[in-house]
Amino acid sequence: MYNNISDFHMHSAFSDDSDASARSMVEQAVSLGLPSVCFTEHNDFDYPLEDGKTVFNINLPEYIKSIESLKHEYRDKIDIRTGIEQGLMKSVCDRVNSFDSDKELDFIIGSSHLVNGADPYYPDFWDGFDIRRGIITYYESILENVNTCSNFDVYGHIDYIIRYIPKDRIFEYRESDYLEIIDELLRSIIGHGKGIEINTAGFKYGLNRPNPSDFIIKRYRELGGEIITTGSDAHAPEHIAFAFEKVPDILKNAGFKYYTVFKKRRPEFIKLD
Repeated sequence: MYNNISDFHMHSAFSDDSDASARSMVEQAVSLGLPSVCFTEHNDFDYPLEDGKTVFNINLPEYIKSIESLKHEYRDKIDIRTGIEQGLMKSVCDRVNSFDSDKELDFIIGSSHLVNGADPYYPDFWDGFDIRRGIITYYESILENVNTCSNFDVYGHIDYIIRYIPKDRIFEYRESDYLEIIDELLRSIIGHGKGIEINTAGFKYGLNRPNPSDFIIKRYRELGGEIITTGSDAHAPEHIAFAFEKVPDILKNAGFKYYTVFKKRRPEFIKLD
């Protein structure tokens, strides 16, 4: 059913927005017959306090120790790898670039969850922007992040902001209106030797498309992009490999014959069935 595709974007209770145990995530992945998974727990330096508390700051030694234990326990059932979803911002690029200096991780997703310190997940973000200006500002911030933060392997859910456009204003979004800055961003990602992911959570959010969209994935390939990982962005066991049955056709239609996984920060290319 899942065409031998690995899930390289998932979260457990090591991320502040998940209550799932890492073990429960592994058990579900095993039951689905996935060849490998990579935990990519959130780490966002300088994320705004929530109820006066720091969030999305990973305890890296504890996290690595826990996943290493699971790797050993499940070694005959599934290949478990250890990663991070790192929030990228120019203001914290020094901390991002020196993260995991001992090189214990297999994989780092670089993501943008904040635009000038504000998260478009929250409705009040849109109070200060019309749709076009909000999206352009978001893409401009990603471009800045790519050009200042180097310690990541793929950029996560590039059009993340699309998930959270107010539903009564989604009709204002036309992807073709942003082609110039999307192309500039993709060329920068490729030029820095980084990849992108296909993140199937867009289907879970009712968008009827992944993040980024089929259009952006195809454009990335047309511009010479080669590295593309596959992830569900699951925060609970039931969402692991969500809509993965759609992934092979999306990738093949974009011109890919393979998808990518990482081990010790090095890409491995897996042929699509």
